Amino acid sequence: MHDIRAIRENPAAFDAGLALRNLPPVSGEILSLDGQRRAAIMQAESDQAEQNKASKEAGAAKARGDNAEFERLREFVAQRKQSVADLTRQAAELDGKLRELLLGIPNLPLESVPPGKDESDNVEIRRWGNPRKFDFTAREHFEIEGVRPGMDFETASKLSGARFVVLKGGVARIQRALAQFMLDLHIAEHGLEETWTPVLVLSEMMEGTGQLPKFGEDSYQTREGWWLIPTSEVTLTNTVNGDIVEHATLPRRMVAHSQCFRSEAGSAGRDTAGMLRQHQFEKVEMVSITDAATGVDEHARMTRCAEAVLERLGLPYRTIVLCGGDMGFGARITHDLEVWLPGQGKYREISSVSYCGDFQARRMNARYRPGDGGKPEFVHSLNGSGLAVGRTLIAVLENGQQVDGSVTLPEALHPYLGGKTRLGADGKLV
Repeated sequence: MHDIRAIRENPAAFDAGLALRNLPPVSGEILSLDGQRRAAIMQAESDQAEQNKASKEAGAAKARGDNAEFERLREFVAQRKQSVADLTRQAAELDGKLRELLLGIPNLPLESVPPGKDESDNVEIRRWGNPRKFDFTAREHFEIEGVRPGMDFETASKLSGARFVVLKGGVARIQRALAQFMLDLHIAEHGLEETWTPVLVLSEMMEGTGQLPKFGEDSYQTREGWWLIPTSEVTLTNTVNGDIVEHATLPRRMVAHSQCFRSEAGSAGRDTAGMLRQHQFEKVEMVSITDAATGVDEHARMTRCAEAVLERLGLPYRTIVLCGGDMGFGARITHDLEVWLPGQGKYREISSVSYCGDFQARRMNARYRPGDGGKPEFVHSLNGSGLAVGRTLIAVLENGQQVDGSVTLPEALHPYLGGKTRLGADGKLV
């Protein structure tokens, strides 16, 4: 959420940030509501002071037997009491409207974010590895002969409907190995703390990271009111919800492997073949809680953590910085990692790494106490996929496919597969 004081002090800068997202200015509407709210509060305070003064004067009038003055003052006190109640109610209503408006406004991009309207304006900043040259026509993951026995969309559809998959045998084991490999790398070499969290959360947790109220239709809610997490960003970031942590404990770097759930309400007709876009999927998610001074550097560090996974797996990728028009709601800057998928002949997103500044912290009221004992300040939060497990499975299968329908697997996975190095054309690990 945004700092109303910053908007009051520099509304033009606020609208300029929204313009980088190709959004119209809203500072005028915000300041109008804020002005009405503050005026109502000030008038209520003034009327309350008059009420208190008149109450004392009425007591004095009654004591001296001045009934006429007492009745006049009593009527005046009643009027002011009603006015205070009306103004307090009005201020609360205006405060609710202002909060609702602010909750629906996305974060302001950093000045370094490139301008642009959509993904065509994103800027590549580097790439790693060379796409393999095939001496046969590369197939998509679900077309590879050795993959078919272990990737069952028909049974999944019978169980749950469209955009689900049942993984079996060697393919299921490769997916499990990928998640374990990612966790071990992040924990042992990148210094992240392994964390396990629930997949059901309260509405205020979804609001804290920005999924609510604006994107409720993209997530699933149970009859009891819990929400299924779209990613463990929600739970990991909210571990500091409402807290004041010690500055010495920052940065807090966490990683979790979890099931994730998204309704994909706005993606009808997109990537319906295979398991590229599913309602239920797995991710290894990274979250950092830090301060303003180190947030940008932490973003670069987190990006490198995600890139390292792809490099260890030998998967060609490129890193891009998203333009203002393509960034997610809560981000100030986002790096996307796109892995090469030979079956599609293009790079596809496999990780988004975002720096959110204090945007989420304000929604969560998450702060830290400076080491010098000063006033608590809002933490800064970051999140990134490290990586999306299902999409990494797709990339491993497509980049390692052989003409006979088998798949050569990355060396980094061999210890997690009991020394097996290939997925045979019959779907078994060998």
